[in-house]
Amino acid sequence: MTVEQVEQGPRRVARTVAVPASADDVFALADPHRHGELDGSGTVCDTVSGPRRLSQGARFSVAMKQFGVRYRITSTVTRFEDGRLVEWSSPAGHRWRWELTPLTPTSTRVTETFDYSTVPAVQGKVFELLGVPRKNAAGIEATLRQLASRYARA
Repeated sequence: MTVEQVEQGPRRVARTVAVPASADDVFALADPHRHGELDGSGTVCDTVSGPRRLSQGARFSVAMKQFGVRYRITSTVTRFEDGRLVEWSSPAGHRWRWELTPLTPTSTRVTETFDYSTVPAVQGKVFELLGVPRKNAAGIEATLRQLASRYARA
């Protein structure tokens, strides 16, 4: 499985991979309680509160850990298309998006995007100075490899 970079414009970091599973199976990622098991960045913890399945406008809270510091964020779903797309906004204003495109009945293209084009320019520059886009690209790649290999084993 090859994770590929996707160009989506300035201040968007996106990667994609073909997963050997149906879009319905992969869309289980709409359960925020499973984000910790899918996360390749090592920042998402298993402590989640919120619905078992996301929907437009749903809110969920996730325990996080970065640089040895634990914290909690509450995000709001900003876009939702059942079986195809889920996007949420974090408290800092950036967005995370998962898009699923069926390739065959048993394979799906999954694209994950960290979109910080939605934050003020100064905040975006701070993200860049701190290396957030680069770090998130590595986390996305690890997440997508993990997701694809999970279904390859099934």
